[in-house]
Amino acid sequence: MKLETFFEKFDQFADAPDAVAKMRSLILRLAMQGKLSEPHKADDPVSELLRDVEKDKTRLGLESSAKATNGTSSILGDEPEDVVPARWTWVRFGNIARHNAGKTLDKGRNRGDLRDYITTSNLYWGFFQLNAVRQMPILDDELERCTAIKGDLLICEGGEAGRAAVWPHDRDISFQNHVHRARFFAGINPYFVQRYLEKLNATGEIEKYRKGVGISNMSGKALASIPIPLPPLAEQKRIVAKVDELMALCDRLEGQQQERETRHAVLVRAALARFADAPTPANLDLFSHKSYSIPPADLRKTILTLAVQGKLVPQDPNDEPAECALRICGVDMKRWDVTKEEERQDVPSSWTWIRFAGVGEQRLGKMLDAQKNRGELKPYLRNTNVQWMRFGLDDVKEMRVEEREEEELRLKHGDLLICEGGEPGRCAIWRDEVPEMYFQKALHRIRPCNAVLSELLALNLQIDCQNGVLANYFTGATIKHLTGRSLSSYPIPIPPLAEQRRIVAKVDQLMVLVDQLEIQLAHSRDTAEKLMEAVVTELTAH
Repeated sequence: MKLETFFEKFDQFADAPDAVAKMRSLILRLAMQGKLSEPHKADDPVSELLRDVEKDKTRLGLESSAKATNGTSSILGDEPEDVVPARWTWVRFGNIARHNAGKTLDKGRNRGDLRDYITTSNLYWGFFQLNAVRQMPILDDELERCTAIKGDLLICEGGEAGRAAVWPHDRDISFQNHVHRARFFAGINPYFVQRYLEKLNATGEIEKYRKGVGISNMSGKALASIPIPLPPLAEQKRIVAKVDELMALCDRLEGQQQERETRHAVLVRAALARFADAPTPANLDLFSHKSYSIPPADLRKTILTLAVQGKLVPQDPNDEPAECALRICGVDMKRWDVTKEEERQDVPSSWTWIRFAGVGEQRLGKMLDAQKNRGELKPYLRNTNVQWMRFGLDDVKEMRVEEREEEELRLKHGDLLICEGGEPGRCAIWRDEVPEMYFQKALHRIRPCNAVLSELLALNLQIDCQNGVLANYFTGATIKHLTGRSLSSYPIPIPPLAEQRRIVAKVDQLMVLVDQLEIQLAHSRDTAEKLMEAVVTELTAH
């Protein structure tokens, strides 16, 4: 397959993660393997270029490459793994350029006229950002060492070490000590070397020449040691032109992707609005269309939002109102009353607002104290065992529980467990996963009354954790907690019991469909990525 065909079939790869970035990396790899250029009979051989490099060094009174490499010439003795055409050769960066870092910024010692200078914050891959150029005093006799002229390659010593761009302006510019300046011998194309450094960055090979964790740096010695594949001079120019052409095409594809994403966002909003008006399994089918590709997380959030607003299933006038059912269960509605200001949204008239403590029995688990606890060893759950709507039971610990505590602390089918710390509010419903289980103080257990389903409470906790409502009830500046008192005061809307059952059933039904949609989208992305990898392998094969 030709690279042009690859671009023509971009739509097949567009779903692959970072598709355009991978295309840019591919272009650079192909270019530096000589696969984007052909030899011309008129090209001078690279050996002539190497002789011209040595002539320049002699003229400037510099040490020759042969002496600098102990007589092994400028060609490497340990060529990198990359295979390049026979008409090319390998050289080290330090053998084809004069390079040095710039002037150190020292307000106390620096003297001279104020002059513009650039640092790593102005230097990006292939371009300069000159909106905030600073000045520092520089003496006339310092200018030659710390001033770049048109065609010089400037390289970050710190920051993103190795990041490089060619100075394109007719006006000279000074540079700070965290920037290397490279001026190449014999007319070697600085844009070609810059693209090679870009290639090393794209493939991760540049890490071999960086030092430091977090903030990296590239010393002059490390820069000088980098092996560079060197084509004939005329071919360097053709490669740069071809890479520029293909990168411009990538720019256009990236722009098209951004435009599609903008349109996609509009379509997604419209699709979610349509689903909100009629949240049925049939209306979920439209989300499988490639034009939407709605994130499943957004769809799940919409379903939960509709569920707790009373918009997911229709109301039945024959349903016993929630307040009546709660009163029959003995709930003191006045004690757990919610003010109008605390109601987060309007709900159907058959629903009622109540504080969380009013829905049933609420308590924290047993304090873990190896010195004081007595009784038999029993398995217990911590907040790390409670994930969203499931339990992780691979690492269940044991603690001592006295016989008098067993009935109170033993979990029963349908108990809702809520994390007090860790990720406060995270919850799951106990379904008798094992015959006997207890719970630690890091967990709240809610055993709702007969008028409330644990599933309905969990739906509210899930959506209010996502939308930030529950965070208003957390305590602690850095490590957040949901205390028993705060949880008790948290207001939630309660539908009639029959409607709760309908809501839970509909949520379960729709979430299964969303899971299927997520699998389809993941399969689509996986297919696109594998197809792209196969094509890249074909194009880069030696």
